[in-house]
Amino acid sequence: MPNSALHFNTDSVKARLPGRRIDWFESIDSTMIEARRDLQPGRIVGAEEQTAGMGRHGRKWISPAGSGLYVSMVLAAKPVPLIMLALGLATREAIAGGADLRWPNDVLLDGKKCAGVLAQLEGDTIIAGIGINVSQTEFPEDLETPATSLLLEGVIVSREDLLVALVESVERYTRLSSDEIVRKFTDASSYVAGKRVRVEAGLEGVTCGLDPAGFLRVREDNGTETTIFAGGVRPL
Repeated sequence: MPNSALHFNTDSVKARLPGRRIDWFESIDSTMIEARRDLQPGRIVGAEEQTAGMGRHGRKWISPAGSGLYVSMVLAAKPVPLIMLALGLATREAIAGGADLRWPNDVLLDGKKCAGVLAQLEGDTIIAGIGINVSQTEFPEDLETPATSLLLEGVIVSREDLLVALVESVERYTRLSSDEIVRKFTDASSYVAGKRVRVEAGLEGVTCGLDPAGFLRVREDNGTETTIFAGGVRPL
């Protein structure tokens, strides 16, 4: 698996995605920050490495040079909860490795996180940030969720092919209706129903589906059903 910035062929990707504006950087603080500087719909910002990659709730996304796919796309605005689910579905399809989806934004292989998505509303656009661990073989030991890479899980793919597949799948899934997104995410995720979880706010219970807006419902042990509007879930 190539692990050097020299192996990423930006010209080849541009030829395979005609009409797309693709701005590629050797090193950048965050593709999300750069995308915010010019919110041209359809724009793609990518980098070989990020020095301040962004995750949800201010967390950092580890982005070593040449080892992952770190991109942000400017999309037409859509309700953030649903766009998060659509991006998760698109990333899962692009990986093509039978990944699981943990509400709202994690992509898992063998229970370990291999990719994450982030969506930020900016005026009448959404900045969709997607990070995929492609060929990393080592990760920090203090991560909240164990991490893995496509390479470690036996998914061998070039970053060029992965980016093209990702862009095409994002286009496809973000065009779906709200009902279709909710249904497909429910079918693809082991976390949506029947999973005992702890929510970051401290609530514990069993998941019992998504509401029409894409928010997760959790039934506590006392029978109370609570809709989770923010915060991740972890298995118990």
